[in-house]
Amino acid sequence: MDRLSLVQFRSDGKRGVARLADEGEARVVPGVESIRALAQTALATGTGLAAAVAAAGEGDPVDLSSVTLLPPIDHDDPAHVWVTGTGLTHLGSAEGRDKMHRKLADDPAPTDSMKMFKMGLEGGKPGAGETGVQPEWFYKGNGETLVAPGAPLASPSFALDAGEEPEIAGIYLIDADGMPVRLGFALANEFSDHVTERGNYLWLAHSKLRQAALGAELLVGPLPDDVRGASRILRDGAVLWEKPFLSGETNMSHSIANLEHHHFKYGLFRKPGDIHVHFFGTGTLSFSDGVTTQPGDVFEIEADAFRLPVRNPIAAAPAETIAVRAL
Repeated sequence: MDRLSLVQFRSDGKRGVARLADEGEARVVPGVESIRALAQTALATGTGLAAAVAAAGEGDPVDLSSVTLLPPIDHDDPAHVWVTGTGLTHLGSAEGRDKMHRKLADDPAPTDSMKMFKMGLEGGKPGAGETGVQPEWFYKGNGETLVAPGAPLASPSFALDAGEEPEIAGIYLIDADGMPVRLGFALANEFSDHVTERGNYLWLAHSKLRQAALGAELLVGPLPDDVRGASRILRDGAVLWEKPFLSGETNMSHSIANLEHHHFKYGLFRKPGDIHVHFFGTGTLSFSDGVTTQPGDVFEIEADAFRLPVRNPIAAAPAETIAVRAL
């Protein structure tokens, strides 16, 4: 069990957890209905997830194509799930952002995005016992923001763009003492509105309030330093755009530990029982290559550290009329 990957699924109205084997087979983890419950068992017994899976024994094989795959983490109350992230964390990630913002700037001086990127290059990987520079940070929503594997990513009627961001997300549970415990990593699509962000970088917060997709697989244990994969967009079954996707600390200007520190240093994010899904950023965007997506297009993201890809179509959310009334 050198490489432990877990998935959550639903079959015949019942939930379950399965372990993925290197040969591609999936086997049920007996007596476990959710990865969160498995993590709580591991915390209660003072073990890790791998030990908790081993203690549960080996269950029956399960055909993942015949069940409904779920996100690799969830909560009975979605309000107890925080979905957040960091940007300008990957080598080369400032290029696309800088192009967006420079189009509206006559001043040849470096943009704020480039300044922050350079700060990360210089201080994003501190030594042991040191505190590194803090990254850009954003909020995406609660557990309702996360869509299931294969489910549509709905772009709001007011959105100006529906763009993919191939990323890796850290998955965390806050223990009874208020300390974050990393359960593992998930391959993800941090769906964003890059046209809104390009209008003014202060609209970044608005551009991030969109749905997001996680791959079904939770990779337990350390993330490889060099993660390589691909991000592509399909239209009518044909590849519209494709580009290599790189992640892992070899390809990042910040260490994962530094990103974790600057998120969890806030007591608000250390409430026992809460779940955190934290996106680590990317350096690959179709938007930077001039691609404009449309409903029906399909995002596909794959990486060598994960057996299962992230695949989600784009949908257009219906327009809503919002009226505030006074009581």
